[in-house]
Amino acid sequence: MTEKSNGMSWLSKITPPGMSKIFSKRDTPDNLWVKCPISEEMVFHKDLEAGLFVTPAGHHMRIAPAYRFQFTFDGDYTEIDTPEVVKDPLKFRDDKPYTTKLAAARKKTGRDDAMAIATGSIGGLDAVVLVQNFAFMGGSLGMAAGESFIKAAETALAQKAPLIVFTAAGGARMQEGALSLMQMPRTTLAVEMLREAGLPYIVVLTDPTTGGVTASYAMLGDVHIAEPGALIGFAGPRVIEQTIREKLPEGFQRAEYLLEKGMVDKVVHRADIPATLARMLRVMMKKPGTSIPAALTPPPPDHVVTDGGSH
Repeated sequence: MTEKSNGMSWLSKITPPGMSKIFSKRDTPDNLWVKCPISEEMVFHKDLEAGLFVTPAGHHMRIAPAYRFQFTFDGDYTEIDTPEVVKDPLKFRDDKPYTTKLAAARKKTGRDDAMAIATGSIGGLDAVVLVQNFAFMGGSLGMAAGESFIKAAETALAQKAPLIVFTAAGGARMQEGALSLMQMPRTTLAVEMLREAGLPYIVVLTDPTTGGVTASYAMLGDVHIAEPGALIGFAGPRVIEQTIREKLPEGFQRAEYLLEKGMVDKVVHRADIPATLARMLRVMMKKPGTSIPAALTPPPPDHVVTDGGSH
C-alpha cells in the first residue's frame, strides 16, 4: 500500500501526535487576513474589526447587522423578530430551487432574510434601526424584506421614535417576481405613515445601494447620509455605459459624486455616524438627548459573528 492510498504523507510522519489538533483549520480562518480592494494591502482581521471594518486606505467594507447595531447604538439594544412570509410563492427554480438558495443564505448569515430590526438609543434618544444585509442574497428586496420594513415603521410609530435605515442591496429579488416589485409601493406607504406622524426617517446609504431599493425607500428619507465610496444608483455603471455608449465620469454613482450633485446630504465616515445621527435627532425631535464624541469607536463585539464583513 502506497503513502497516497493510505492517506499518509512524509509530513504526517514527522508531526508529533496531537500537534495537528492544536493547529486545526478552525483556529486559522480563511479571513484571518483581508485584502483591501483599494490598496490591496493585507489587513489583520482583528485590526480591521477594531477599526469598524474600515481599512487603513479608507475603504468601508460591508458588515453584518449585529456589527451595525453595535456600532450605532449607545449601548445595549433589543432585536425584534422579523415577520414570517411564504418561502417560495412562485415555486421558482433556475440553476437551483429558490428554497435551496434561501437555506444556504440563512446558514451563511444566521438570519431569516435580508433585514434586521433593533431598538435602542442613539445619543440618549430612542430610535428604531433597520439594517439591510448584503450578505443575504445581495440584500435583495423581497416579501420578507418588505414586511420587515413595514414592521420597523410600525414599531417606530408605536414608540413615537425615529426610524433609521441602513440600506445595502442589489435590487429586487427576481425569484419572487412581481411580488418583489410590490414591496416598493408598500414601503413607500410606510414612509408616508412616518411622515404623517411627524417622525424623522433617516437613510444611511451603504455600499452598494442599487435597483428597486434606490427607486423606493432609499431615496425617501428626510435626510440622506452615505458612507464614503458607497455605490448608489439604479442601474450599474457598466449597464449605463453599454446603453449610452459613452464613458462615465470618474467616480460616477459614488457617494461623493452624489453629494456634489445634491442627491446625498452628507458623506460620513462610519466612526462618525452615531454622533451625526445624534445631532440630527436632537434637532428633528426637538429633544436634548446626550452628546456623542465626534468619532465613536466602540470595542469590537467578541460575541458577534460577522455576516459577510470581508466580502
